Amino acid sequence: MSNNPSWTAEAEAKLKEIPFFVRPAARKKIEKFAQEQGVNEITVEIYDLAKKQFG
Repeated sequence: MSNNPSWTAEAEAKLKEIPFFVRPAARKKIEKFAQEQGVNEITVEIYDLAKKQFG
């Protein structure tokens, strides 16, 4: 059983802006980033930090 971080509605909405064919990979990367930061909820702030890191 995995313990993936939860997503706020706002962060989910931003994820939906990513093209659907790369969305699963992006979600995984962002969740991994959040876990590495010790965060268990993905907010818009975490989403933006992760996106900055991955370019």
